[in-house]
Amino acid sequence: MSDTAEQELRELVEERVAVVRAKDPAPLAARQAQDIVTFDVLPPLHSRGSEAVEEKTRNWFDSYAGDIGYEVHDLHVAAGEDVGFCSFLYHVSGTLVGGGEVDMWVRATLGCRRRDGRWIITHDHESVPFDPASGRALIDLAP
Repeated sequence: MSDTAEQELRELVEERVAVVRAKDPAPLAARQAQDIVTFDVLPPLHSRGSEAVEEKTRNWFDSYAGDIGYEVHDLHVAAGEDVGFCSFLYHVSGTLVGGGEVDMWVRATLGCRRRDGRWIITHDHESVPFDPASGRALIDLAP
């Protein structure tokens, strides 16, 4: 594993945290491949393409009345020269425009490729555990 590649991917995740907190989808979109595939915790089941993801991200940011709390925990990075993976837990919190409170933990994996000397996200997968007996998501589990 390249130490430089690993550090660059750690910086990509740090950048992601900063732009979520700033509620600015443009820098996130700039780090996504045009043909990105995402499986995130919000409907629909998946999205394809950076334009669809940017619109969905903008809608997510706009659903918060104020700041979005976003913290990454347990970051693990595996990196070669041109392919890398980041897995982590993140905690998201805040108040929605409608007054509801968000306070949940999510599991995330980013598949990344180096293109033209820059790391971009080609695959973004997020999930939450669920209770098989009830079928309900367990968003209040914490590490």
